Amino acid sequence: MSDVLRRWADGLRRDWRRHLGTLALFAAVLLSVQAWQTRHVTGGPLPAAALDAPLPVLDARGALRQSSLRAELAALQRAYPGQNVGLYEWADWCPICKTIQGTVDGVNAGHPVITVAMQSGPPAAVGRYLQTRGLVWHTLVDPRSQLSRALGFGAVPAFAVITPQGELRWPTVGLTSGWGMRLRLWLAR
Repeated sequence: MSDVLRRWADGLRRDWRRHLGTLALFAAVLLSVQAWQTRHVTGGPLPAAALDAPLPVLDARGALRQSSLRAELAALQRAYPGQNVGLYEWADWCPICKTIQGTVDGVNAGHPVITVAMQSGPPAAVGRYLQTRGLVWHTLVDPRSQLSRALGFGAVPAFAVITPQGELRWPTVGLTSGWGMRLRLWLAR
């Protein structure tokens, strides 16, 4: 078996230029799909409809209260002055969301992140889901997708960055890596 791997590696080293075109095509397709999936996302200043929609909020301890994205962002910006805030939209029925929960936890450990539970039921059901999965997330519960629609996200998982100036930047939909999320948080400065 090692002889087969050695021949494959030798061929790859010898023909690496030929593979650049394939990699470029793959990157172009990936970027095109991302651009199409985020075509309705409002870049720039957050719309008032998104900022002021009254939504239930589950804090990291699981306590429930009514709030809005504006109030939650203001609290995070006071706690983390000058830092970008990650916005992660997810759903309990989404298999890709379940796949990247650990990734979001890792990003959340080093950066302020607000999560939005889109169409995942009432706050009690979302709270049980978070507790069952061991997720300690600051979560806005968006059962009718009003926040998601106001921002232009039509699918989950979705990740974007909110700058200290209140602008939405670097949106992505679908499977996203931890380094990709961190890079977006860094690039949005």
